[in-house]
Amino acid sequence: MPRPKAFVTRVIPEAGIERLAGVFDVDVNRDDRQLGAAEIAQRAQGCQALVTLLTDRVDGNLLDLCPDVRIVANVAVGYDNVDVAAATARGVWIANTPGVLTETTADLAWALLMATARRLGEAERCVRAGKYHGWGILMLLGGDVHGKTLGLAGFGRIGQAVAKRARGFEMRVLYTDQQRAPEALERETNATFVDKATLLAESDFLSLHVPLLPQTRHWLGESELRAMKPTAYVINTSRGPVIDEAALAAALRSGWIAGAGLDVFEREPEVQPELLACENAVLLPHIGSASIETRDRMATIAADNCIAFVRGERPPTAVNEPVRARA
Repeated sequence: MPRPKAFVTRVIPEAGIERLAGVFDVDVNRDDRQLGAAEIAQRAQGCQALVTLLTDRVDGNLLDLCPDVRIVANVAVGYDNVDVAAATARGVWIANTPGVLTETTADLAWALLMATARRLGEAERCVRAGKYHGWGILMLLGGDVHGKTLGLAGFGRIGQAVAKRARGFEMRVLYTDQQRAPEALERETNATFVDKATLLAESDFLSLHVPLLPQTRHWLGESELRAMKPTAYVINTSRGPVIDEAALAAALRSGWIAGAGLDVFEREPEVQPELLACENAVLLPHIGSASIETRDRMATIAADNCIAFVRGERPPTAVNEPVRARA
C-alpha cells in the first residue's frame, strides 16, 4: 500500500519533519520562502496532508486546487490565515498548535515590557553608536515596573501566564475579556476583571493577548490611545492588526503614551515607517515563540495531527469538525 504524502510549505524544525517522515512521503519547501497559492497547489498535488505556517493563506480557492488534501496542520496557535469555514465545508480538517508556546510567549511579552519601560533598545543603540561617554544621573531615565498596574486585553492561556509573572513584581493586575474568568482563576492570578474603558484608563502597562477577529481588528486605535495615561506603555505579542499602527505612531510621537513594545505588525513584514522613527518603540521580528524547545514542539504537534488523521483518528488539536468526508 502506498504511503500517504505530505507537503510542508516552508522549512520547520527537523523534529517535525522526521516525525512526519515516519509515516508520510514528505516534500519540504527547502527554499524557506513564502510560496504563492499556485506554487503550494502544484507541490501539494497528490498530498493528503498540508503543513502550513501563519504566512500561508489557506482558503477555499487553495483547497480547491489541492483536491487530495484532507488535513491542514498550521504550525501556530493562531489560525487567522486559514478560512476554517471553507475547509469545514470541503471536508478538510484544520489543526493548530495550542498550549505549547504559552510560557515562551509570556516570557517574551515580559522581555518586551521591561525593555520598553527601561529603554533598553535606546540604551544599546547608544553604546553601539559610540555615544556612551560615562554615567549620568539623568541619562535614559525610564519607568519602573514593580508596583505598577498591568492591564491585560485578553485572558486566555498567554494572558494568564503573563499575569502570574506579575506577582514577582508586586503589580496590580487588571484584565478584560469577552467573559469573566472563574473566581478561582482570578485568585490564582491576582487579577481583577474590568471593562475596556477602565483597563485603558488605569493600566501602566497594557499587554495585548486577543485573537485576530473582525471585532478585535484595531482594538487599540486613536480614541483608546488618547484614553490611556501619558506614562503608560503598550505591549503587543498577539497579532499586529489589533493595533492601528498609524494611530500608535502618532501616540508615540505626541506623547499620548510613553512607549510601545511590538513583536507583531499590522502588515508583516512591513512596518509602519513612522514607527521605525520612534525611539520610544521596541520592535521585534515576530519571535514570541522562538525558542528551540518550543518551535520543536510546535513542529511535532503539527506532525502528530497529520499522523492521527491518516490512522483514522481525530487530530488531537483540531479546531473544526468537517461536515463531510472529502471525496
